[in-house]
Amino acid sequence: MSDSVSDCTAQPRTAVTEAEVEALVRGICFKTGPPRTLGVEVEWLVHELRSPRLPVTPERLEAAYAALRTVPLRSALTVEPGGQLELSSPPAASLMECIGTVSADLDAARAALRKHDLGLVGIGNDPWRSPRRFLREPRYDAMEACLDRTGPAGRAMMCTSASVQVCLDAGYEEPGPLGHGRRWWLAHQLGAVLVAAFANSPLAGREPTGWLSTRQLLWMEIGAGRAGAPPLDGDPRSAWARHVLDAPVMCVRQDGGPWHVPDGLTFREWTRSGVPRPPLPEDLDYHLTTLFPPVRPRGHLELRMIDAQPGEDGWIVPLAVTTALFDDPEAAETAYRAVKPLAERSLSLPAPHNPLWIDAARSGLADPELREVADTCFAAALEALPRLGATTEVTAAVAAYRDRYVSRGRCPADDLLDELYGTDRTLHGKEFGT
Repeated sequence: MSDSVSDCTAQPRTAVTEAEVEALVRGICFKTGPPRTLGVEVEWLVHELRSPRLPVTPERLEAAYAALRTVPLRSALTVEPGGQLELSSPPAASLMECIGTVSADLDAARAALRKHDLGLVGIGNDPWRSPRRFLREPRYDAMEACLDRTGPAGRAMMCTSASVQVCLDAGYEEPGPLGHGRRWWLAHQLGAVLVAAFANSPLAGREPTGWLSTRQLLWMEIGAGRAGAPPLDGDPRSAWARHVLDAPVMCVRQDGGPWHVPDGLTFREWTRSGVPRPPLPEDLDYHLTTLFPPVRPRGHLELRMIDAQPGEDGWIVPLAVTTALFDDPEAAETAYRAVKPLAERSLSLPAPHNPLWIDAARSGLADPELREVADTCFAAALEALPRLGATTEVTAAVAAYRDRYVSRGRCPADDLLDELYGTDRTLHGKEFGT
């Protein structure tokens, strides 16, 4: 849940009009060209090293993060509202460059945290603790106030969720398997397959929720205006621009005191009314960071639907699979053909608020059609990875994941449920969730 301000605008401090907003979003948020770079954002729950069930005080987190900020990292380090750690890689010219950079940074981060008896845990939603905010800043005060209007899901998303977000170039301007229109469509259909294959959050409050990706359930419960995608019919630029204008404004920033949290004010209405003050270009920048669709265009495409993964290197598999299915032309064509029948299950409703995404989050690969498509896509990714320069270790990790989970109609969430019910306590070590 990156909170960095978008670079979609860079204008003087004058109010923006509705037409200017549409032009700015259309012109900047899809930067087309050959797919050359990629990146990943990895979020982690930070827990007591001896047992992830034990609470960590805010004072310990503050001390650990203060020390971690002195460690030289190539990835950007951010702290999420509940104290989760996020590393965002710089744009990489290859899959292996991205993996190498983030792996080295994670090693350094873990070493720094170990000195404070803390460790990183890869689970999509904290199974032990209720939401508790670590960061006390005007932005998060306003976010909490805004999201509370739709129920408790917002606080959980802010404070107990973690993900693997894959960032890919928007693609070519022209049609084809690597064209930006195809990639935009594919991201929203294949996204459901990625939710199902990598679901890893079946618990909340130490109890099963009935969903294999509770994290995805939380995003759905936040609402379509804040966490939904635009319709897929028509031009992606026009659809996203309309979505941005019609999305509710989370807050109006102020230099002093709490930020204003309007109720039901869209950005389009704000440009027309100028109340409580006219919106500036930097308000548009900020507004874009408060929208959390499953695929967010920020010049590149940010795929936000994958749960955090178990193990120190579990994040590598979804990064490798997703990169292969988007950036290798043959694999992209195979994935496109494989997911086309799934599109009918969406009933033309935007993700994630449609039956396809709901089934993926609730049932994972126990859904026969999702399992079949996932198997096809993993096979295509395995063929493509050597062409993308992946090492044998990375390819072997993807193959092992396919054999352990995809081919058996399972996902990491099933392991957590097995541990809970005592059917297999050896999958993640002696301590549940480690």
